Amino acid sequence: MSKKIDLIITKDDLHFSRLDQFIVSKLNEYSRSYIKDLFSKGFIKSSHPMGLKKLPPLGTKIEITIPEIEKSELIAEDIPLEILFEDEFLLFINKPCGLVVHPGAGNWTGTLVNALLHHCKDLKGIGNIERPGIVHRLDKGTSGVMVIAKEQKTHELLSQMFSTHDLTRKYEAIVYGKVHPKAGTIESFISRDPNNRQKMTSKINKGKKAITHFKVLKEFEYASHVECKLETGRTHQIRVHLSQQKRTPIINDKTYSNISKQLKSIPDLKKLINDYEHPFLHAKLLELTHPITKKQMSFETKPPQNFLNVLELLNDST
Repeated sequence: MSKKIDLIITKDDLHFSRLDQFIVSKLNEYSRSYIKDLFSKGFIKSSHPMGLKKLPPLGTKIEITIPEIEKSELIAEDIPLEILFEDEFLLFINKPCGLVVHPGAGNWTGTLVNALLHHCKDLKGIGNIERPGIVHRLDKGTSGVMVIAKEQKTHELLSQMFSTHDLTRKYEAIVYGKVHPKAGTIESFISRDPNNRQKMTSKINKGKKAITHFKVLKEFEYASHVECKLETGRTHQIRVHLSQQKRTPIINDKTYSNISKQLKSIPDLKKLINDYEHPFLHAKLLELTHPITKKQMSFETKPPQNFLNVLELLNDST
């Protein structure tokens, strides 16, 4: 049910220049943007004319209604999750490859969000809807560490961190070919490929700026084990940069590489991959400051077994 809160402007509050600052100071579990949304929807009222940018006069009574959280229309599903850390504000998971992050056309069930709705019994809502806060995504075929918000303020603060790149994200990939130089930075624009809307392209002069730092961890005859550190996080960024800017596509990436060429060049690769459908790309490390507790959080996971099997094959063939 909805919650009613009454606040009164006292002498101790006159140092505030804005109403939204005053409200957030009293209700610090809510963000300023959430308060702004409540105000725009008429959930913050007073007998005195007011706006969020100016503090009302001494003695003004502010009536605030926190609306009831709506149930999500999505189905909660008991899908196994590897939880790395969880508290009342957020959780870190190790996403398996093959799991779609967010429901969409053709994937309304069986996604990470469906799994989280079942797992998280204490969701406080994002935008007044009982749902987890997805602040970044990994492609269906990409495994690795993700962070998810469980309430509005954490969601907004995490989103800001990703926007300002105030965190560390490292990936590892197995690519076809040798990367030259062995370390460096790839910088380009990235946008939708005008010839194929399912793909992204960096072969353009406009779009969103994308920056990837890379280094070769080990080099093989026909392949390389590469670490990538993201400065930005565009759709398919690592896959596009490695395939188009370095001409070393990720092995088994059906969208950006010639898999038949890879299978011909690397003996036993076909037998090892078999019916494995995903590119060999893993989000191995995520480091950030907890937006609420301010504790440093760092989680690192190993790639899935198929990834490790290919590395072993390449090591044995050198």
